[in-house]
Amino acid sequence: MFSKGIGIIAIVVLVVVGIFAASAFFVVDETKQVVITQLGKPVGDAIKDAGLHFKIPLIQKANYFEKRVMKWDGSPNQIPTKDKKYIWVDTTARWRIKDPLLFLKRVGSTSTALSRLDGIIDSVVRDRVSNNNLEELVRSEGWEEARQKLMEAGLPDLQFLGAFRQTEGDKLIKGREKITREMVADASRLVPEFGIELLDIRIKRINYVESVQEKVFERMISERKRIASQYRSEGEGERAATLGQMDRELAKITSEAFRTSQELRGKADAQATAIYAEAFGKDIEFYEFYRTLDFYKNFNNPKSSFVLTTDADIFKYLKNSAGTSGE
Repeated sequence: MFSKGIGIIAIVVLVVVGIFAASAFFVVDETKQVVITQLGKPVGDAIKDAGLHFKIPLIQKANYFEKRVMKWDGSPNQIPTKDKKYIWVDTTARWRIKDPLLFLKRVGSTSTALSRLDGIIDSVVRDRVSNNNLEELVRSEGWEEARQKLMEAGLPDLQFLGAFRQTEGDKLIKGREKITREMVADASRLVPEFGIELLDIRIKRINYVESVQEKVFERMISERKRIASQYRSEGEGERAATLGQMDRELAKITSEAFRTSQELRGKADAQATAIYAEAFGKDIEFYEFYRTLDFYKNFNNPKSSFVLTTDADIFKYLKNSAGTSGE
């Protein structure tokens, strides 16, 4: 009976020792960092090295914090720009816990840290948006160089995109990238006191408020119509130039063809006349006789009337023919 009681006590002792041992050791992986607190107060430096570590059971507690980069997403805010255009701005940021010990003292948890970032980043974004024009918020600094390359590539229709740009020496004063870097610089001065490092701030989306969207769309439609009208006008000009060139070439070809045909006809007529002259020159009397017979052949013309005397030379062959038959 006594030995059985000793066995039970030994088992209880082993269980208690096991519990104490389990609570005395803790594991830190590569994605975490730990701050040890004793009765609610931090003890020692933060543990950032991965591996197995020891703490005093029951008295000390291991507080785990994320070592990786975390995301912050803000709520879209309606903000007026410097040029008095009301827009919705939706931003996001990336941050991490740089000093977990300070983070535990000043913030305590990730949810609290996100609420602190809400106030800091929203304030910085509002200030920077209000101090810059809308064009600078939606465009990058390298856009002018890209536009120049497109223009050099023969795309002049893109020039309307720069019609409203704010320039200094024909270059954009600011762009979204520079403005977001300013946001990061402003916010980074406020977050170190919480043990936080702000890595980046980005504008996810910019949109007009509903009250001005319709006007913006109308202006875009008007601009597109203007460009389409410009294309039509240029097309009509090219069409007129092409038709004019075609008419000139056609007139030139027709004129040259007519001149060539007249030259050929003149040469042919001259050659025919020369042949006739040579042929009829061999017997002039026969030529006169032939021409007279040709006149007799075509003499009967119902639309014409001729008044001739019997002494006309045209009747000499008829008279001779009559005289001969009389003999």
